[in-house]
Amino acid sequence: MTRVTDLRHYVHGSLPDDFKQMLIDVHADSYAAAMDDEFNQKFPWFVDHWSGMEGFTCVVAFDNDEPTGFAYGAPLQRGREWWRSTGYKPNTGYTSTYAVSEVMVRPQWRKQGVSDLLHEALLKERDESLAVLLVDATHPKVQDLYEAWGYVKAGEQRPFADSPLYAVMVKSLRW
Repeated sequence: MTRVTDLRHYVHGSLPDDFKQMLIDVHADSYAAAMDDEFNQKFPWFVDHWSGMEGFTCVVAFDNDEPTGFAYGAPLQRGREWWRSTGYKPNTGYTSTYAVSEVMVRPQWRKQGVSDLLHEALLKERDESLAVLLVDATHPKVQDLYEAWGYVKAGEQRPFADSPLYAVMVKSLRW
């Protein structure tokens, strides 16, 4: 069994020069069998978009110096939260939403708890009321994993014309 030896945290405004390429390399390995899909080929644009957002945070897992996976996201502007189109009603006291944009682990390190470590580290010190993420609606096992982490399905949406249909998953960060 391979082990993760290090979790490194990154934030908007202080990203190393090789940061984008590191995420692209992990993505290319993770989606090697699906890189002919035009939507998957847009990943570099998503890295630029998300890492350029105020409040962007990222956690990367390493095995020695080898990046094994990452999780990243950023707070969403009030009124632009992904769950709004679903009719989901947050609990009383709602203040804000953190979007978990990516949780990705390279194949060699899957099924070892790395995604759980990354997700937990990403959300550990968030001040927002809710976390939201999208999961491809054709991947029920991934949806089940997020439900085990406390998310509930709020509905479905297709954020881009060429994207898959996604389940919108919401989790309360404050009990």
